[in-house]
Amino acid sequence: MIDPIELVFPRQQHQSLVTGFLEECAAHHETAIQGGAGMERLSYSQWLCKLENSLREETVAPGLVPSTTLLALKKETGEMVGVIDIRHRLNDSLLAFGGHIGYSVRPSLRRQGYGTRMLHLALEECRRMGLERVLITCDLPNLASAAVIRNNGGKLENQVEDQGEIVCRYWIQL
Repeated sequence: MIDPIELVFPRQQHQSLVTGFLEECAAHHETAIQGGAGMERLSYSQWLCKLENSLREETVAPGLVPSTTLLALKKETGEMVGVIDIRHRLNDSLLAFGGHIGYSVRPSLRRQGYGTRMLHLALEECRRMGLERVLITCDLPNLASAAVIRNNGGKLENQVEDQGEIVCRYWIQL
């Protein structure tokens, strides 16, 4: 049984948690992906500002869609489990390869059920946003992510090629 988690919008008080998450990813020769994109290139304050701007159509960076980035934290200890990004709508690129939701689980907490729980909570957020179905993708070799998606009701629509990689496209009806 995994520890209960919650999704929270990043705030200044989460800086040390996010830093620890990034350090662990780097120690595993990974960069923070999905909702964590930019975390390693920006100061924490700049990253928070970017996330605020990403929430609304009027302030999102050109070429991007509005999105909500959330931290997954253990309810009892506050330990950061991962980061998840919910895109409010799809553009052509997201429809083809990226999907509505991207997530990253802390390397030391993988294969314990946290990814499945994070995605479940994110799907609840999508329902509150008024989405009726969501697209989630993963690379073909990422069997763990495919299992997380299927555990949340994902149905494989097809596989497409993106820059030499095969991407699996799953839809989840909300």
